[in-house]
Amino acid sequence: MSLERSHNPSDSAPQADASPLLDVKSLQTFFFTGRGVARAVDGVSFHVDEGEVVGLVGESGCGKSVTALSILRLIPSPPGRIVGGEVWFEGRDLLSLSEGEMQSIRGNHISMIFQEPMTALNPVFRVEDQVMEVIRQHRRVNLGEARERTVELLREVGIPSPEVRMKDYPHQMSGGMRQRVMIAMALACRPRLILADEPTTALDVTIQAQILDLLREARERTATSLLLITHDLGVIAEMAHRVIVMYTGRVVEEASVTELFTTPLHPYTQGLMKSIPGIEAAGAGKRLEAIRGVVPSLYALPPGCKFNTRCPYAFDRCFVEEPWLILPEEGHPVRCWLYRDRDERPAEENQEKTAGSPAPRESRGEAMKEADHV
Repeated sequence: MSLERSHNPSDSAPQADASPLLDVKSLQTFFFTGRGVARAVDGVSFHVDEGEVVGLVGESGCGKSVTALSILRLIPSPPGRIVGGEVWFEGRDLLSLSEGEMQSIRGNHISMIFQEPMTALNPVFRVEDQVMEVIRQHRRVNLGEARERTVELLREVGIPSPEVRMKDYPHQMSGGMRQRVMIAMALACRPRLILADEPTTALDVTIQAQILDLLREARERTATSLLLITHDLGVIAEMAHRVIVMYTGRVVEEASVTELFTTPLHPYTQGLMKSIPGIEAAGAGKRLEAIRGVVPSLYALPPGCKFNTRCPYAFDRCFVEEPWLILPEEGHPVRCWLYRDRDERPAEENQEKTAGSPAPRESRGEAMKEADHV
């Protein structure tokens, strides 16, 4: 999806309340395997306000989907386990609830649109059975009322002749139709929050646009908040109010969508921006820039900053000490030592964090100049 045709929804972003709808604090989800411990989500913190669309971006393997599954406590165990942190939703820590209490929340107050509808939908049940199951699980309705509600939902998500198509099995529908069914299931009980995991993956651009319009209309109609997980920055530019960038299970940058696209701070975010295809670059015959290397294995993460093996600006400190989320600008934290001299943390907190650590470079510009000669 090209950024040239996207619009910026941040001007209409909701005002943050004192208590966010979802508040994730220092979440840690590890996988314990024969190869070792994979820290898929390691100390992730963020929040989602009422009516807000928050984008969660990063390459495959950065922990986005595991974060969403952890919120709903759907991590397969073994080998996965949530080992730390808190997930507050409507004043309750979801990690402290019983399984029965979580079942009353999943699909009812928090819904999830899974990444691949062909595997998320049960192939041996008709579409109507799967949508009706969600409704009857959480609402006291009879079979006829559930069927009427299913027809209404399928019509809302743009499935033609819903009374007929609801009798289909998933394999009898196209990818776009299956994704619409997944959205209908997510909206069945009018949840407060939807976790959308790559809702436009493997769809052509026309169907992508239709699915995004559908999600936008549904959110505006029901005032539902949305955590949108994707690697497509075009989708983020079109849908999100605020963006969280993840890398190797950590948040490396967070900003409003306007700030992220106009002033990306982290070298990883800058690399993602440079890799976006654009009409102007194509017309000038310019090659797309790519981030060198690949995301490191979670079983063999480098010491220090986890991006140091791919970063063009890495210097000595990056290889020995992992940065925390620095606050060079209000509301725009970034996990990078290049901004250490602009951190707005209280002096005593900085001293505590950096006690015994190597001295940083004098300025961000110095590191970047030296990187240009490498």
